[in-house]
Amino acid sequence: MSFFETVGSTTGPAFAASACAFLFIFFLYTKIWKYKTGADIGEPDIDRLSAQIKSGSIAFLKTEYTYLAYFVLTLAIILFTLFVTTETAGVAFAVAISFMFGASLSASAGYWGMMVATDGNAKTTAACKGTADKKGTLNDGLTVAFTTGAVMGFAVVGLGLLGVSFCYTVLSSTMPNLGRTMQCLAGFGFGASSIALFARVAGGIYTKAADVGADLVGKVEAGIDEDDPHNPAVIADNVGDNVGDVAGMGADLFESYVGCIIASATLAVSQGAAGGPDDVLHKDNMQAAIALAFILPAVGIICSIVGYFAVNTKQEGKGWNVQLGQLMWALEKGMYLAGGLFVLGAYGSVAYLDLDMKIYFCVIIGLLAGIIIGKFTEYFTSFDFGPVISIKDRGMTGPATVVIQGLGVGMISCVPPTVILSVAIVTTSALGGNYGVAIAAVGMLSTLGITLATDAYGPVADNAGGIAEMSYQPKEVRAITDSLDALGNTTAATGKGFAIGSAVLTALSLLAAFKEQVSVGGNVQSYDVGDSIVLSGVLCGAMLPFLFAALTMISVGKAAAEIIQEVRTQFATHTNAKGFTLGECIRLYTEKYEQHGEGNWKAPADKEVVPDSDRCVAISTRSSVREMIAPGTYAILAPLIGGFLVGPRFLMGMLAGAIASGCMLALMMANAGGAWDNSKKLCEKLGLKKSKNPKEREQQKACVVGDTVGDPFKDTSGPALNILIKLMSMVSLTVAPLLAKYQEDFEFWYMGLVPLAIFVILTLILASPAVKILTWEDPLAELLTGSVGDKKIKEMM
Repeated sequence: MSFFETVGSTTGPAFAASACAFLFIFFLYTKIWKYKTGADIGEPDIDRLSAQIKSGSIAFLKTEYTYLAYFVLTLAIILFTLFVTTETAGVAFAVAISFMFGASLSASAGYWGMMVATDGNAKTTAACKGTADKKGTLNDGLTVAFTTGAVMGFAVVGLGLLGVSFCYTVLSSTMPNLGRTMQCLAGFGFGASSIALFARVAGGIYTKAADVGADLVGKVEAGIDEDDPHNPAVIADNVGDNVGDVAGMGADLFESYVGCIIASATLAVSQGAAGGPDDVLHKDNMQAAIALAFILPAVGIICSIVGYFAVNTKQEGKGWNVQLGQLMWALEKGMYLAGGLFVLGAYGSVAYLDLDMKIYFCVIIGLLAGIIIGKFTEYFTSFDFGPVISIKDRGMTGPATVVIQGLGVGMISCVPPTVILSVAIVTTSALGGNYGVAIAAVGMLSTLGITLATDAYGPVADNAGGIAEMSYQPKEVRAITDSLDALGNTTAATGKGFAIGSAVLTALSLLAAFKEQVSVGGNVQSYDVGDSIVLSGVLCGAMLPFLFAALTMISVGKAAAEIIQEVRTQFATHTNAKGFTLGECIRLYTEKYEQHGEGNWKAPADKEVVPDSDRCVAISTRSSVREMIAPGTYAILAPLIGGFLVGPRFLMGMLAGAIASGCMLALMMANAGGAWDNSKKLCEKLGLKKSKNPKEREQQKACVVGDTVGDPFKDTSGPALNILIKLMSMVSLTVAPLLAKYQEDFEFWYMGLVPLAIFVILTLILASPAVKILTWEDPLAELLTGSVGDKKIKEMM
């Protein structure tokens, strides 16, 4: 089939919808350009702080992407070498180029979203402040923040759908058959997955190292507010919101988006080729089933554009006293409108392609499953409901009971999403086989444009609140930004639940596609779970998410320790021109608070001390990029070692085990972390921090400790597990043509020695005394050397 024939029969609507997404982004940019900056309203500090955050974000991404460029090029060469020995040079070249293309688009989507987010944060603060003629409102701030997030959402779906459609169109016109086309298309997904993993891990380590450091020293030890401008780690914390929750989240969902399309198209080919006239898929409608995988996301983009215009609110900014349920409706009505239109559009698409209506029901089940999972996640993580309130109540007896209760809430929160996913998988499989499960994942992610806009709104609002506090805005402005931040916390938590659910469906679809690919040519093997080889794979796979989570958690702890040391050092020794220390300045502000009220007093010039925020930004950047190496590389090597050393049966078990344990661990960590976070926010809402009752102040501090434990849970390890299970499945699908040659276990075991050797050598290097990435040593052991500054720090401790 020629390029233009493929466009006409399969990918034409996808190209058109991608063009609509980019045109809509241009429209959003014109809106953002018109919004006022800090300089426009006489608040230049707003723009200065935003520029600091933007500079740190760009510096991090440049450092990260420099390392990833070498990694992508090296892996592309390895893929070409692997495939050229067993396939034609054309196939090997196509896999390598597709891999680099997918990686490039994934990185571009993250960078694009982050750039606009770092511009939108200042304009959101300015919108909340307003002008002398017109005061800012909650709706003004919501509109700016959501418009900024929408650029991220539509950049991901536009680039994702354009990239996978273009790749499929080119491959189908150059490859000899559809089977070869799908083999090469898996390379595109592998590239997207690789970038997503490193972006999520590095971004997560960065943001939570800064956040934990800022909270423990600033809130718990010094007793200052979350975004107090005297905290040296605050700028790094705000940078982390962008590199972790914008660029990282975008790359994560970009991977899910293209992954479910690739899995659906691959299963349409294999299931259609094997189906009979009475089956849902057969040879006569196989091309229509492939087309549906591209048309549904196209319909979703158009529906999401319409849904954007429904987002607004009449609520007033009342700080943390806002009714979250009512404010959440401001965003939900846009998502529900998009979902309702998609239900109609999906019906028209299935009917137009003359496919069985069972497939339509699979799509709707996927869409509904995503919505219901989001609502249950909101229940377990919003401070309007019992689970979070119970954690706050446990704060009366100290941090230990806060942590215990939070873990319990996180574990219980796994039940509803797991049941929903199980029901969705069973019903869609009964209706449409493996293709039904895959197309359900497409249905869940089809309205990703507006769903991701809602997620990306959160860090923009969080940054806006931080800028408002750091620029000493009056209480009424901070009340509005606090309301936006409260909503952002909830959307972030529900977004993580949605991301996990979509990751599981995508990974299962890729697992099914892998099974079909390794069975090509009649090489059908038994995957009985009672078989010792398969069961061993299940056990090894179930262990991997725990190893991965442990590596990322420990990385956050090490990086946070360095931030804590730096903040304590600056509190003790950093001075202004008059010799007044940062710690003395903070104590002065604390004393004056009782007299003048929060945000209504500024120190005289000779007593004001500006922290050196750049040092914390540099520490977070260096630590996060170093610490991403081990978990990222191990995630890629694990399926290669298992698949080549033992065989496809072991790898099938490994993937199944990783999906099962990864799903549970991700849900538990994300929801427990979100619940701990909002228990702290609930204490702020109730004013416990400034309470005259010492027990209530201690209760608030206990919840801050719980939130600090939960930070790497919900923003580093939990979200990264989504990518782990998808990446392992995508790597397996990419090398499936090579594993299809295995007739028996251990048949070509010597091929597995290569990735095993890389694993051993890398581990030895990372654990060596010169590198010290994989180490149990205290990262501060060499810093506490007994200098004058260190003695002051020890006195403070």
